[in-house]
Amino acid sequence: MELTPTAVLLHGFSNSGASWQPVIGALGQRYRVLAPDIRGHASTGAARPVTLDAVIGDVALLTTADFTLVGYSQGGRIALHVALTLAQRVERLVLIGASPGIADADERARRRIADERLAERIERLTIEEFAREWARTPVLADIPPQLAALAYEDRLRSTPAGLAAALRGLGTGALPPVWERLGELVMPVVLLAGERDPKFTALAYEMASRIPRAEVRIVPGAGHAVHLERPDVVAGVLLED
Repeated sequence: MELTPTAVLLHGFSNSGASWQPVIGALGQRYRVLAPDIRGHASTGAARPVTLDAVIGDVALLTTADFTLVGYSQGGRIALHVALTLAQRVERLVLIGASPGIADADERARRRIADERLAERIERLTIEEFAREWARTPVLADIPPQLAALAYEDRLRSTPAGLAAALRGLGTGALPPVWERLGELVMPVVLLAGERDPKFTALAYEMASRIPRAEVRIVPGAGHAVHLERPDVVAGVLLED
């Protein structure tokens, strides 16, 4: 009897594993889906330390099976590190609106300072205040109202302290870039980006030029949060033979 394949889905900053429900619903029973709350978020808001190594360890312990790995935004950046660390266990990698990090050391240092200032601001806000502010972030501001309302409710699962810790430990300024290691990704890689997300569309093509078995798919009618706006497309990629 053929075993049901496993998929691990990693959410973006300020989201939770529950944000993948539209994709999970579209997959039906074809996958055993694991969508954890990444440290600092929702049910793991109090987990410490919030570090890349700790999160990679969490993912490694989710299942003993080989798996397809999917990551969105910050979860996509983490997924790249997971795939490089657990390369023998990751059968396929799907990245949505993801980046390998900031290559320039000076720029990365400036981003780390900016992330620290944002973390300090988050700690001064209620979770409701933060959720409203984050929804106005330029790459998220054009999400259709109904989906924006769901994303807002999802953010309320977390705490300011947890999200501040996640930003300090897993933010763009904190994680080392992996541009020079993309050629080590030997599994098939699909890079998804929404057509209304030019920054990450460009990044997807640049990444694909360095990954041996990569393809880019631009999703019509979608912005940065492809998994929210077009869960059918994400599920369709996973259901391909």
